[in-house]
Amino acid sequence: MKLTGKSFIGSTRGADSEKVLYGVNPANGEELQPAFHSASLNEVDKAGRLAEEAFSSYSKTSGFERANFLRTIAENIENVKDDLIARANAETALPIPRLQNETGRTINQLHLFANVAEEGSWVEARIDCADLERTPLPKPDVRSMLRPLGPVAVFCASNFPLAFSVAGGDTASALAAGCPVVVVAHYAHPGTAEIVAQAISDAAKSSDLHEGVFSLLYAVGNEVGQTLVQHPSIKAVGFTGSRKGGLELMKLAGSRPEPIPFYAEMSSVNPVFILPNAVRERREQIASGLHASVTLGVGQFCTNPGLVFVNEDENTEVFTNKVKELISATPSGTMLTEGIGENYKRGVNSLAEKITPLHHDFSQTTSALFQTNAKDFLEDKSLSEEVFGPSTILVTHQNKEEILNIARTMEGQLTATIHGTEEDLHEYQDLISILETKVGRIIFNGFPTGVEVTHAMVHGGPFPATSDGRSTSVGTRAITRFARLVCYQDFPQEFLPDELKDENPLGVMQYVDGLFTRKGRYTVKF
Repeated sequence: MKLTGKSFIGSTRGADSEKVLYGVNPANGEELQPAFHSASLNEVDKAGRLAEEAFSSYSKTSGFERANFLRTIAENIENVKDDLIARANAETALPIPRLQNETGRTINQLHLFANVAEEGSWVEARIDCADLERTPLPKPDVRSMLRPLGPVAVFCASNFPLAFSVAGGDTASALAAGCPVVVVAHYAHPGTAEIVAQAISDAAKSSDLHEGVFSLLYAVGNEVGQTLVQHPSIKAVGFTGSRKGGLELMKLAGSRPEPIPFYAEMSSVNPVFILPNAVRERREQIASGLHASVTLGVGQFCTNPGLVFVNEDENTEVFTNKVKELISATPSGTMLTEGIGENYKRGVNSLAEKITPLHHDFSQTTSALFQTNAKDFLEDKSLSEEVFGPSTILVTHQNKEEILNIARTMEGQLTATIHGTEEDLHEYQDLISILETKVGRIIFNGFPTGVEVTHAMVHGGPFPATSDGRSTSVGTRAITRFARLVCYQDFPQEFLPDELKDENPLGVMQYVDGLFTRKGRYTVKF
Protein backbone atom coordinates (compact mmCIF):
# COMPACT_ATOMS: atom_id res chain seq x y z
CA MET A 1 0.00 0.00 0.00
CA LYS A 2 1.39 3.41 -0.98
CA LEU A 3 1.34 5.89 1.90
CA THR A 4 0.43 9.55 1.33
CA GLY A 5 1.41 11.10 4.67
CA LYS A 6 -1.83 13.07 4.89
CA SER A 7 -4.41 13.35 7.64
CA PHE A 8 -7.93 11.99 7.11
CA ILE A 9 -10.41 14.84 7.47
CA GLY A 10 -13.57 12.84 7.01
CA SER A 11 -13.39 11.51 3.43
CA THR A 12 -10.79 14.05 2.26
CA ARG A 13 -7.03 14.10 2.85
CA GLY A 14 -5.39 17.09 4.50
CA ALA A 15 -1.87 18.47 4.15
CA ASP A 16 -2.25 22.17 4.88
CA SER A 17 0.59 22.39 7.40
CA GLU A 18 4.27 22.65 6.49
CA LYS A 19 5.19 20.83 9.70
CA VAL A 20 6.10 17.21 9.02
CA LEU A 21 7.21 14.12 10.91
CA TYR A 22 8.73 10.85 9.83
CA GLY A 23 8.49 7.33 11.10
CA VAL A 24 11.83 6.12 12.43
CA ASN A 25 13.09 2.56 12.68
CA PRO A 26 14.25 2.36 16.33
CA ALA A 27 16.53 -0.60 15.56
CA ASN A 28 18.80 1.39 13.25
CA GLY A 29 17.63 5.02 13.33
CA GLU A 30 16.57 4.94 9.67
CA GLU A 31 14.11 7.69 8.71
CA LEU A 32 11.16 6.12 6.93
CA GLN A 33 9.27 7.62 4.00
CA PRO A 34 7.01 9.41 3.37
CA ALA A 35 6.83 12.62 5.36
CA PHE A 36 3.59 12.94 7.34
CA HIS A 37 2.01 16.39 7.43
CA SER A 38 0.82 17.66 10.77
CA ALA A 39 -2.81 18.73 10.74
CA SER A 40 -3.41 22.46 10.65
CA LEU A 41 -5.70 24.06 13.20
CA ASN A 42 -8.24 24.61 10.42
CA GLU A 43 -8.15 20.88 9.71
CA VAL A 44 -8.62 20.10 13.40
CA ASP A 45 -11.66 22.36 13.41
CA LYS A 46 -13.05 20.78 10.24
CA ALA A 47 -12.62 17.26 11.66
CA GLY A 48 -14.46 18.31 14.82
CA ARG A 49 -17.32 19.93 12.92
CA LEU A 50 -17.66 16.95 10.58
CA ALA A 51 -17.83 14.63 13.61
CA GLU A 52 -20.62 16.76 15.07
CA GLU A 53 -22.52 16.61 11.79
CA ALA A 54 -22.05 12.85 11.65
CA PHE A 55 -23.32 12.40 15.20
CA SER A 56 -26.85 13.45 14.32
CA SER A 57 -27.20 10.47 11.97
CA TYR A 58 -24.67 7.96 13.35
CA SER A 59 -26.08 8.15 16.89
CA LYS A 60 -29.43 7.01 15.46
CA THR A 61 -28.04 3.98 13.62
CA SER A 62 -29.14 0.58 14.88
CA GLY A 63 -26.90 -1.81 16.69
CA PHE A 64 -26.97 -3.97 13.57
CA GLU A 65 -25.68 -1.11 11.42
CA ARG A 66 -22.87 -0.31 13.84
CA ALA A 67 -21.99 -3.99 14.06
CA ASN A 68 -21.77 -4.17 10.27
CA PHE A 69 -19.47 -1.13 10.27
CA LEU A 70 -17.15 -2.63 12.90
CA ARG A 71 -17.03 -5.99 11.15
CA THR A 72 -16.22 -4.30 7.86
CA ILE A 73 -13.33 -2.47 9.53
CA ALA A 74 -12.09 -5.80 10.87
CA GLU A 75 -12.35 -7.40 7.44
CA ASN A 76 -10.50 -4.49 5.81
CA ILE A 77 -7.67 -4.76 8.36
CA GLU A 78 -7.49 -8.50 7.76
CA ASN A 79 -7.08 -7.82 4.03
CA VAL A 80 -4.07 -5.52 4.54
CA LYS A 81 -2.47 -7.24 7.51
CA ASP A 82 0.73 -8.20 5.68
CA ASP A 83 1.48 -4.58 4.71
CA LEU A 84 0.31 -3.43 8.13
CA ILE A 85 2.59 -5.77 10.07
CA ALA A 86 5.58 -5.00 7.84
CA ARG A 87 5.17 -1.25 8.38
CA ALA A 88 4.55 -1.62 12.13
CA ASN A 89 7.70 -3.74 12.41
CA ALA A 90 9.72 -1.07 10.62
CA GLU A 91 8.35 1.73 12.82
CA THR A 92 8.50 -0.03 16.20
CA ALA A 93 11.07 -2.87 15.92
CA LEU A 94 8.48 -5.06 17.63
CA PRO A 95 8.93 -8.68 16.47
CA ILE A 96 6.67 -10.03 13.75
CA PRO A 97 5.01 -12.68 15.98
CA ARG A 98 4.10 -10.01 18.54
CA LEU A 99 2.59 -7.82 15.80
CA GLN A 100 0.70 -10.78 14.32
CA ASN A 101 -0.83 -11.42 17.73
CA GLU A 102 -1.66 -7.75 18.19
CA THR A 103 -3.29 -7.58 14.76
CA GLY A 104 -5.43 -10.57 15.69
CA ARG A 105 -6.35 -8.93 18.98
CA THR A 106 -7.36 -5.73 17.21
CA ILE A 107 -9.54 -7.61 14.75
CA ASN A 108 -11.08 -9.76 17.48
CA GLN A 109 -12.00 -6.83 19.69
CA LEU A 110 -13.70 -5.12 16.74
CA HIS A 111 -15.80 -8.27 16.33
CA LEU A 112 -16.46 -8.39 20.07
CA PHE A 113 -17.78 -4.83 20.16
CA ALA A 114 -19.79 -5.56 17.03
CA ASN A 115 -21.50 -8.40 18.91
CA VAL A 116 -22.19 -6.11 21.86
CA ALA A 117 -23.66 -3.39 19.64
CA GLU A 118 -25.80 -5.91 17.78
CA GLU A 119 -27.12 -7.67 20.89
CA GLY A 120 -27.99 -4.30 22.41
CA SER A 121 -28.38 -5.00 26.13
CA TRP A 122 -25.39 -2.77 26.95
CA VAL A 123 -27.82 0.20 26.97
CA GLU A 124 -29.16 -0.96 30.37
CA ALA A 125 -32.83 -0.43 29.52
CA ARG A 126 -34.92 0.17 32.66
CA ILE A 127 -38.68 0.44 32.78
CA ASP A 128 -40.82 1.45 35.75
CA CYS A 129 -44.42 1.05 34.64
CA ALA A 130 -47.08 3.59 35.52
CA ASP A 131 -49.54 3.00 38.34
CA LEU A 132 -52.42 5.41 37.85
CA GLU A 133 -54.27 4.01 40.88
CA ARG A 134 -51.50 4.78 43.32
CA THR A 135 -52.41 7.19 46.10
CA PRO A 136 -52.04 9.90 47.09
CA LEU A 137 -50.46 10.55 43.67
CA PRO A 138 -50.42 8.44 40.51
CA LYS A 139 -47.07 6.92 39.55
CA PRO A 140 -45.75 8.04 36.13
CA ASP A 141 -44.29 5.73 33.50
CA VAL A 142 -40.50 6.19 33.69
CA ARG A 143 -37.97 4.61 31.30
CA SER A 144 -34.24 5.17 30.87
CA MET A 145 -31.27 3.89 28.89
CA LEU A 146 -27.77 4.82 27.82
CA ARG A 147 -27.51 6.95 24.67
CA PRO A 148 -24.39 7.98 22.68
CA LEU A 149 -22.52 10.88 24.23
CA GLY A 150 -21.14 12.65 21.15
CA PRO A 151 -17.93 12.84 19.11
CA VAL A 152 -14.93 11.30 20.86
CA ALA A 153 -11.24 12.22 20.59
CA VAL A 154 -8.84 9.27 20.82
CA PHE A 155 -5.08 9.49 21.44
CA CYS A 156 -3.02 6.52 20.26
CA ALA A 157 -0.56 4.75 22.57
CA SER A 158 3.13 4.35 21.80
CA ASN A 159 3.49 0.75 22.99
CA PHE A 160 0.56 -0.82 21.14
CA PRO A 161 0.61 0.42 17.53
CA LEU A 162 -2.56 -1.53 16.74
CA ALA A 163 -4.60 -2.65 19.77
CA PHE A 164 -4.44 0.74 21.55
CA SER A 165 -4.19 2.84 18.44
CA VAL A 166 -6.29 3.95 15.47
CA ALA A 167 -8.71 0.99 15.54
CA GLY A 168 -8.00 0.06 19.15
CA GLY A 169 -10.29 -0.35 22.10
CA ASP A 170 -11.15 3.34 22.51
CA THR A 171 -12.16 3.68 18.88
CA ALA A 172 -14.03 0.37 18.77
CA SER A 173 -16.01 1.10 21.94
CA ALA A 174 -16.86 4.65 20.88
CA LEU A 175 -18.07 3.54 17.45
CA ALA A 176 -20.05 0.70 19.02
CA ALA A 177 -21.74 3.22 21.32
CA GLY A 178 -22.76 5.39 18.36
CA CYS A 179 -20.10 8.09 18.65
CA PRO A 180 -18.00 9.44 15.75
CA VAL A 181 -14.25 9.39 16.44
CA VAL A 182 -11.37 11.78 15.73
CA VAL A 183 -8.05 10.03 16.30
CA VAL A 184 -4.68 11.67 16.97
CA ALA A 185 -2.01 9.36 15.53
CA HIS A 186 1.09 8.60 17.59
CA TYR A 187 4.23 10.09 16.09
CA ALA A 188 6.14 6.81 16.54
CA HIS A 189 4.06 4.81 14.04
CA PRO A 190 2.46 7.20 11.52
CA GLY A 191 2.54 4.78 8.56
CA THR A 192 0.86 2.06 10.60
CA ALA A 193 -1.80 4.63 11.52
CA GLU A 194 -2.45 5.54 7.87
CA ILE A 195 -2.96 1.92 6.81
CA VAL A 196 -5.52 1.34 9.56
CA ALA A 197 -7.18 4.72 8.98
CA GLN A 198 -7.68 3.83 5.32
CA ALA A 199 -9.35 0.57 6.39
CA ILE A 200 -11.78 2.51 8.63
CA SER A 201 -12.41 5.21 6.03
CA ASP A 202 -13.20 2.60 3.38
CA ALA A 203 -15.54 0.82 5.79
CA ALA A 204 -17.41 4.05 6.53
CA LYS A 205 -17.88 4.69 2.80
CA SER A 206 -19.04 1.15 2.00
CA SER A 207 -21.43 1.30 4.98
CA ASP A 208 -22.97 4.55 3.64
CA LEU A 209 -22.10 6.49 6.78
CA HIS A 210 -21.51 10.23 7.09
CA GLU A 211 -17.88 11.03 6.28
CA GLY A 212 -17.39 12.67 9.69
CA VAL A 213 -17.82 9.38 11.53
CA PHE A 214 -14.03 9.02 11.41
CA SER A 215 -11.02 11.31 11.03
CA LEU A 216 -7.29 10.85 11.71
CA LEU A 217 -4.97 13.74 12.54
CA TYR A 218 -1.18 13.74 12.49
CA ALA A 219 0.48 16.01 15.03
CA VAL A 220 3.88 17.63 15.38
CA GLY A 221 4.07 18.80 18.99
CA ASN A 222 1.14 19.20 21.37
CA GLU A 223 -0.95 21.91 19.68
CA VAL A 224 -3.12 19.60 17.58
CA GLY A 225 -4.09 17.39 20.52
CA GLN A 226 -4.70 20.29 22.87
CA THR A 227 -6.85 22.09 20.31
CA LEU A 228 -8.89 18.95 19.65
CA VAL A 229 -9.58 18.37 23.37
CA GLN A 230 -10.88 21.94 23.62
CA HIS A 231 -12.97 21.75 20.45
CA PRO A 232 -16.65 22.35 21.34
CA SER A 233 -17.80 19.41 19.19
CA ILE A 234 -15.77 16.89 21.20
CA LYS A 235 -17.74 15.39 24.09
CA ALA A 236 -15.26 12.85 25.55
CA VAL A 237 -11.61 11.81 25.26
CA GLY A 238 -9.80 8.47 25.42
CA PHE A 239 -6.06 8.62 26.16
CA THR A 240 -3.28 6.10 26.83
CA GLY A 241 0.14 7.52 27.61
CA SER A 242 2.35 9.20 30.18
CA ARG A 243 1.15 10.69 33.44
CA LYS A 244 2.50 14.10 32.46
CA GLY A 245 0.69 14.15 29.12
CA GLY A 246 -2.48 12.72 30.60
CA LEU A 247 -2.65 15.27 33.39
CA GLU A 248 -2.12 18.17 30.99
CA LEU A 249 -4.95 17.05 28.72
CA MET A 250 -7.14 16.16 31.69
CA LYS A 251 -6.78 19.73 32.93
CA LEU A 252 -7.79 21.08 29.51
CA ALA A 253 -10.83 18.80 29.34
CA GLY A 254 -11.96 19.93 32.79
CA SER A 255 -11.38 23.64 32.24
CA ARG A 256 -13.46 23.99 29.06
CA PRO A 257 -16.62 26.11 29.19
CA GLU A 258 -18.34 22.73 28.96
CA PRO A 259 -16.12 20.24 30.84
CA ILE A 260 -16.06 16.78 29.27
CA PRO A 261 -15.21 13.26 30.48
CA PHE A 262 -11.53 12.43 30.07
CA TYR A 263 -10.61 8.75 30.26
CA ALA A 264 -6.85 8.41 30.61
CA GLU A 265 -4.65 5.46 31.39
CA MET A 266 -1.47 7.06 32.70
CA SER A 267 0.90 5.07 34.92
CA SER A 268 1.09 2.00 37.12
CA VAL A 269 3.78 -0.06 38.89
CA ASN A 270 1.54 -3.13 39.30
CA PRO A 271 2.81 -4.49 42.63
CA VAL A 272 3.33 -8.21 43.17
CA PHE A 273 2.86 -9.61 46.69
CA ILE A 274 4.49 -12.98 47.29
CA LEU A 275 3.08 -14.48 50.48
CA PRO A 276 5.08 -16.79 52.81
CA ASN A 277 3.81 -20.21 51.74
CA ALA A 278 4.10 -19.32 48.05
CA VAL A 279 7.76 -18.34 48.27
CA ARG A 280 8.42 -21.45 50.34
CA GLU A 281 6.73 -23.84 47.92
CA ARG A 282 7.18 -22.24 44.48
CA ARG A 283 10.06 -19.77 44.73
CA GLU A 284 11.87 -20.82 41.54
CA GLN A 285 8.66 -21.08 39.51
CA ILE A 286 7.56 -17.63 40.66
CA ALA A 287 11.02 -16.23 39.92
CA SER A 288 10.83 -17.54 36.34
CA GLY A 289 7.33 -16.13 35.85
CA LEU A 290 8.36 -12.77 37.27
CA HIS A 291 11.36 -12.55 34.96
CA ALA A 292 9.21 -13.34 31.92
CA SER A 293 6.67 -10.69 32.92
CA VAL A 294 9.24 -7.96 33.67
CA THR A 295 11.14 -8.46 30.40
CA LEU A 296 8.19 -9.14 28.07
CA GLY A 297 8.29 -6.70 25.16
CA VAL A 298 11.39 -5.04 26.68
CA GLY A 299 9.20 -4.13 29.64
CA GLN A 300 7.07 -1.75 27.58
CA PHE A 301 3.69 -2.75 28.98
CA CYS A 302 1.46 -0.65 31.22
CA THR A 303 1.01 -3.78 33.36
CA ASN A 304 4.74 -4.41 33.82
CA PRO A 305 5.39 -5.53 37.45
CA GLY A 306 7.63 -2.78 38.83
CA LEU A 307 7.47 -3.68 42.54
CA VAL A 308 7.73 -7.09 44.20
CA PHE A 309 7.10 -7.55 47.93
CA VAL A 310 8.36 -10.65 49.70
CA ASN A 311 8.98 -11.59 53.33
CA GLU A 312 12.61 -11.79 54.44
CA ASP A 313 13.79 -15.34 55.22
CA GLU A 314 16.00 -18.11 53.81
CA ASN A 315 13.54 -18.82 50.99
CA THR A 316 13.71 -15.21 49.86
CA GLU A 317 17.44 -15.43 49.27
CA VAL A 318 16.96 -18.40 46.94
CA PHE A 319 14.15 -16.55 45.15
CA THR A 320 16.22 -13.36 44.81
CA ASN A 321 19.25 -15.20 43.45
CA LYS A 322 17.10 -16.93 40.84
CA VAL A 323 15.55 -13.67 39.67
CA LYS A 324 19.00 -12.06 39.53
CA GLU A 325 20.36 -14.98 37.52
CA LEU A 326 17.56 -14.73 34.96
CA ILE A 327 17.67 -10.93 34.69
CA SER A 328 21.45 -10.96 34.28
CA ALA A 329 21.17 -13.41 31.37
CA THR A 330 18.61 -11.28 29.51
CA PRO A 331 20.04 -9.55 26.43
CA SER A 332 19.58 -5.84 25.84
CA GLY A 333 16.58 -4.86 23.74
CA THR A 334 15.41 -2.12 21.41
CA MET A 335 12.83 0.22 22.89
CA LEU A 336 10.04 1.76 20.87
CA THR A 337 11.54 5.23 20.53
CA GLU A 338 14.76 6.97 21.40
CA GLY A 339 12.87 9.09 23.92
CA ILE A 340 11.41 6.08 25.73
CA GLY A 341 14.88 4.51 25.85
CA GLU A 342 16.46 7.66 27.29
CA ASN A 343 13.72 8.02 29.90
CA TYR A 344 14.23 4.40 30.94
CA LYS A 345 17.98 4.88 31.36
CA ARG A 346 17.41 8.01 33.45
CA GLY A 347 14.92 6.15 35.60
CA VAL A 348 17.11 3.15 36.37
CA ASN A 349 20.21 5.30 36.87
CA SER A 350 18.28 7.35 39.41
CA LEU A 351 17.22 4.16 41.23
CA ALA A 352 20.82 2.95 41.27
CA GLU A 353 21.79 6.06 43.25
CA LYS A 354 19.18 5.33 45.94
CA ILE A 355 18.96 1.56 46.42
CA THR A 356 20.99 -1.59 45.79
CA PRO A 357 21.23 -2.61 42.12
CA LEU A 358 21.37 -6.40 41.84
CA HIS A 359 21.77 -6.10 38.07
CA HIS A 360 22.11 -2.89 36.08
CA ASP A 361 24.20 -1.85 33.06
CA PHE A 362 24.55 1.92 32.87
CA SER A 363 25.55 1.86 29.20
CA GLN A 364 22.74 -0.16 27.59
CA THR A 365 18.99 -0.65 27.55
CA THR A 366 19.14 -3.80 29.64
CA SER A 367 16.83 -5.33 32.22
CA ALA A 368 17.46 -4.02 35.71
CA LEU A 369 16.86 -5.45 39.18
CA PHE A 370 17.02 -3.56 42.47
CA GLN A 371 16.50 -4.43 46.12
CA THR A 372 15.52 -2.53 49.24
CA ASN A 373 13.61 -3.10 52.48
CA ALA A 374 10.16 -2.02 53.58
CA LYS A 375 11.42 0.67 55.96
CA ASP A 376 13.53 2.42 53.33
CA PHE A 377 10.84 1.98 50.71
CA LEU A 378 8.23 3.72 52.87
CA GLU A 379 10.60 6.61 53.55
CA ASP A 380 11.25 7.38 49.87
CA LYS A 381 8.10 7.92 47.80
CA SER A 382 10.12 8.16 44.59
CA LEU A 383 10.78 4.41 44.78
CA SER A 384 7.11 3.78 43.98
CA GLU A 385 7.16 5.81 40.76
CA GLU A 386 6.86 4.04 37.41
CA VAL A 387 10.01 3.36 35.41
CA PHE A 388 8.68 2.40 31.98
CA GLY A 389 10.82 -0.49 30.85
CA PRO A 390 12.25 -3.87 31.92
CA SER A 391 13.07 -3.16 35.56
CA THR A 392 11.66 -4.11 38.94
CA ILE A 393 12.41 -3.56 42.64
CA LEU A 394 12.38 -6.37 45.20
CA VAL A 395 11.20 -5.05 48.56
CA THR A 396 11.70 -7.30 51.58
CA HIS A 397 9.57 -6.99 54.71
CA GLN A 398 9.72 -8.43 58.21
CA ASN A 399 6.09 -9.07 59.02
CA LYS A 400 2.49 -8.85 57.90
CA GLU A 401 1.90 -5.40 59.34
CA GLU A 402 4.72 -3.94 57.26
CA ILE A 403 3.22 -5.20 54.03
CA LEU A 404 -0.27 -4.00 54.99
CA ASN A 405 1.16 -0.57 55.74
CA ILE A 406 2.83 -0.48 52.32
CA ALA A 407 -0.43 -1.46 50.63
CA ARG A 408 -2.33 1.28 52.49
CA THR A 409 0.09 3.97 51.30
CA MET A 410 0.18 2.93 47.64
CA GLU A 411 -1.17 5.06 44.81
CA GLY A 412 -3.93 3.77 42.57
CA GLN A 413 -2.76 1.00 40.24
CA LEU A 414 -4.04 -0.91 37.22
CA THR A 415 -3.25 -4.26 38.83
CA ALA A 416 -1.97 -6.01 41.92
CA THR A 417 -0.85 -9.63 42.01
CA ILE A 418 -0.93 -12.04 44.94
CA HIS A 419 1.04 -15.29 44.97
CA GLY A 420 -0.04 -17.56 47.77
CA THR A 421 -1.89 -20.62 48.98
CA GLU A 422 -5.42 -20.81 50.33
CA GLU A 423 -3.86 -20.70 53.79
CA ASP A 424 -2.06 -17.49 52.84
CA LEU A 425 -5.30 -15.95 51.58
CA HIS A 426 -7.05 -16.69 54.87
CA GLU A 427 -4.15 -15.09 56.72
CA TYR A 428 -3.96 -12.04 54.44
CA GLN A 429 -7.65 -11.16 53.99
CA ASP A 430 -6.80 -7.63 55.12
CA LEU A 431 -4.39 -7.27 52.19
CA ILE A 432 -7.09 -8.24 49.70
CA SER A 433 -9.51 -5.73 51.25
CA ILE A 434 -6.94 -2.95 50.94
CA LEU A 435 -6.08 -3.83 47.34
CA GLU A 436 -9.76 -3.71 46.37
CA THR A 437 -9.58 0.03 47.09
CA LYS A 438 -6.27 0.52 45.26
CA VAL A 439 -6.41 -1.37 41.97
CA GLY A 440 -8.67 -2.29 39.06
CA ARG A 441 -7.64 -5.95 38.72
CA ILE A 442 -6.31 -8.39 41.33
CA ILE A 443 -4.48 -11.45 39.94
CA PHE A 444 -3.97 -14.63 41.96
CA ASN A 445 -0.95 -16.85 41.24
CA GLY A 446 -0.30 -15.29 37.85
CA PHE A 447 1.29 -12.13 36.45
CA PRO A 448 -0.26 -8.87 35.26
CA THR A 449 1.14 -8.72 31.71
CA GLY A 450 -1.39 -9.96 29.21
CA VAL A 451 -4.82 -8.33 29.37
CA GLU A 452 -7.59 -10.55 28.03
CA VAL A 453 -10.26 -8.74 25.98
CA THR A 454 -13.50 -10.07 27.49
CA HIS A 455 -16.84 -8.91 28.82
CA ALA A 456 -15.64 -8.99 32.45
CA MET A 457 -12.14 -7.51 32.08
CA VAL A 458 -11.27 -4.32 33.96
CA HIS A 459 -8.25 -2.40 32.71
CA GLY A 460 -8.45 0.68 34.85
CA GLY A 461 -7.91 1.70 38.43
CA PRO A 462 -7.96 4.57 40.91
CA PHE A 463 -6.06 7.77 40.15
CA PRO A 464 -3.29 8.15 38.99
CA ALA A 465 -3.40 4.80 37.18
CA THR A 466 -6.34 6.33 35.35
CA SER A 467 -8.17 9.62 35.45
CA ASP A 468 -11.43 7.86 36.38
CA GLY A 469 -11.25 4.57 38.26
CA ARG A 470 -14.92 3.78 37.61
CA SER A 471 -14.27 2.63 34.05
CA THR A 472 -12.14 0.31 31.91
CA SER A 473 -10.34 0.77 28.59
CA VAL A 474 -10.28 -2.97 27.80
CA GLY A 475 -13.30 -5.26 27.59
CA THR A 476 -16.86 -4.55 26.59
CA ARG A 477 -17.65 -2.46 29.68
CA ALA A 478 -15.59 0.23 27.91
CA ILE A 479 -18.59 1.09 25.75
CA THR A 480 -20.38 2.79 28.65
CA ARG A 481 -17.66 5.48 28.88
CA PHE A 482 -19.05 7.08 25.75
CA ALA A 483 -22.73 7.11 26.66
CA ARG A 484 -25.00 8.93 29.07
CA LEU A 485 -28.36 8.15 30.64
CA VAL A 486 -31.51 9.61 29.13
CA CYS A 487 -34.89 9.23 30.83
CA TYR A 488 -38.30 9.24 29.08
CA GLN A 489 -41.36 9.94 31.23
CA ASP A 490 -44.90 9.16 30.07
CA PHE A 491 -43.85 8.86 26.41
CA PRO A 492 -46.19 7.18 23.89
CA GLN A 493 -44.85 3.77 22.81
CA GLU A 494 -44.48 4.91 19.20
CA PHE A 495 -41.91 7.55 20.15
CA LEU A 496 -39.79 5.48 22.54
CA PRO A 497 -36.48 3.94 21.48
CA ASP A 498 -37.00 0.29 20.54
CA GLU A 499 -34.99 -0.83 23.57
CA LEU A 500 -37.59 0.74 25.89
CA LYS A 501 -40.78 -0.39 24.15
CA ASP A 502 -43.09 -2.86 25.88
CA GLU A 503 -42.89 -5.28 22.95
CA ASN A 504 -39.05 -5.16 23.09
CA PRO A 505 -38.63 -5.70 19.32
CA LEU A 506 -34.83 -6.00 19.65
CA GLY A 507 -35.01 -8.66 22.33
CA VAL A 508 -32.61 -6.83 24.66
CA MET A 509 -32.43 -7.44 28.38
CA GLN A 510 -34.80 -5.06 30.17
CA TYR A 511 -35.08 -4.29 33.87
CA VAL A 512 -38.85 -4.02 34.30
CA ASP A 513 -40.28 -3.06 37.68
CA GLY A 514 -37.20 -4.42 39.44
CA LEU A 515 -36.87 -7.71 37.52
CA PHE A 516 -34.69 -8.63 34.54
CA THR A 517 -36.56 -9.99 31.53
CA ARG A 518 -35.91 -10.58 27.87
CA LYS A 519 -39.20 -10.64 26.01
CA GLY A 520 -39.51 -9.96 22.31
CA ARG A 521 -39.62 -11.27 18.79
CA TYR A 522 -36.08 -12.60 18.65
CA THR A 523 -32.80 -12.58 20.53
CA VAL A 524 -29.17 -12.35 19.45
CA LYS A 525 -26.49 -14.51 21.03
CA PHE A 526 -24.36 -12.37 23.34
